[in-house]
Amino acid sequence: MKDTFYDLVVIGTGFASTFFLHKYLSKAPAKARVLVLEKGHFFPHMERVKERRGEKTPYAKLNPDAQETYANLTPEKRWMFTQGFGGSSNCWYGCTPRFMPSDFKMKSLYGVANDWPLQYEDLDPYYSQVEELMHISGPEATPFPKKSRYPLPPHVFTTVDKILHKEYGNLYINQPTARASVAVNGRNACCASAVCHVCPVNAKFTVENSNMGVYDDPRVETVYGAQVYSLDLEQNKARKANYTKDGKEYHVSADIFALGTNAIFNANILLNSGDTNPFTGKGLGEQVALEASVYLDNLENVGGSTWVNANGYMLYDGDHRKDSAACLMESNNAPYIRLERGKWRHMINFRMIFEDLPEARNFVSTTSDRLKPAVTHKGPSEYSMKGIEYMKAKLPGVLACLPVEKIEYSPLIESEAHILGTTRMSANPTEGVIDKHLIHHQYRNLFVLGSGSFTTFTPANPTLTLSALSLHAADKSF
Repeated sequence: MKDTFYDLVVIGTGFASTFFLHKYLSKAPAKARVLVLEKGHFFPHMERVKERRGEKTPYAKLNPDAQETYANLTPEKRWMFTQGFGGSSNCWYGCTPRFMPSDFKMKSLYGVANDWPLQYEDLDPYYSQVEELMHISGPEATPFPKKSRYPLPPHVFTTVDKILHKEYGNLYINQPTARASVAVNGRNACCASAVCHVCPVNAKFTVENSNMGVYDDPRVETVYGAQVYSLDLEQNKARKANYTKDGKEYHVSADIFALGTNAIFNANILLNSGDTNPFTGKGLGEQVALEASVYLDNLENVGGSTWVNANGYMLYDGDHRKDSAACLMESNNAPYIRLERGKWRHMINFRMIFEDLPEARNFVSTTSDRLKPAVTHKGPSEYSMKGIEYMKAKLPGVLACLPVEKIEYSPLIESEAHILGTTRMSANPTEGVIDKHLIHHQYRNLFVLGSGSFTTFTPANPTLTLSALSLHAADKSF
């Protein structure tokens, strides 16, 4: 750290921080001073590939295992993320559908939970900007309104995907994805190996391969190994960030602060800082999911060019959302075989993903170790569980265009690897922690970025939306 005072201090280097900084730097003066505090260290992609192969790499011990960084008080529910430069861009699978317009107005449309304080139309131009920066592959027709074309062509359907698309049109589409369909921007085309958490061919967008130039900007200073544990909050402003590095204590002041760690650690920092908003740390959650294995009569499911090949919206919107959760279908194209002679590929696997609602019984709390928060998650909402029952009743009819022999369902999947909702967005402080620009309702120079801001937990993957929210926040606030 070269100075003790900066124009902006950003905590974390994942999606939320990177897209926020991208927009901020496009508007900031040439003499702006930005400090980025990153808890972990840089672990290059090729070194992570080596580690995955079982080869030795000097980078392997730099970043802690994520499961060792928090106290899990309900260990049957794990939370999946990655420590280090780029955050969870290094382990995500690259699925980037937009939210549906209905997702932002659950209360108005269905009488469920709360409306978001901003709407789909507010985010539409920022969705397009993120899609350009990530070079998203996607189709021309989508179930959500879209004014721009996807930068890259869509991935190729499987034989089963083609039948479902013919039956349902833009309710069954090639999944929009940050797994490149053709080589672009130094990335290769997706190899469809389904080893997406460490892409072997570097096809998936990450902060490292983004070429966005954020952390190379001369106005930006990055400090690695800086574990932020609290902010000094005084007179309705954030004054300092407090962190440890190499066993020493440091304190840095700024005009503006942006928390860009994940929803667990953003909440921990705020709670350690004395934030008394009753929603801080509350409503931790993610989507609920299970696998549906569909056995087919004399129909081979072959082809496709990526891991999640398609998204189905047939069970997403509708009056059922007044009582039961929306469901997004993911066509799973990972390598698999049906263990019956002559029927090796006569099946398709779908991941059935359901929205959830923030519940007070699921929360982040502090511990005696200021760097290690505790997490309690006592299960999904009744609303989600009703969505599962609704799906099981309706799916045979949805798949009637296929020669279905039987459908088998897995138990609930342990984790969707998404961490949502501990600093929810709201129109006022009586319903949440931050406003529509991701600014804390009380501390008006403090941005709280990321998917912790989500008011409700739509079935769609969160990364595209949280990145668009960061662009929106930086664009509208400076």
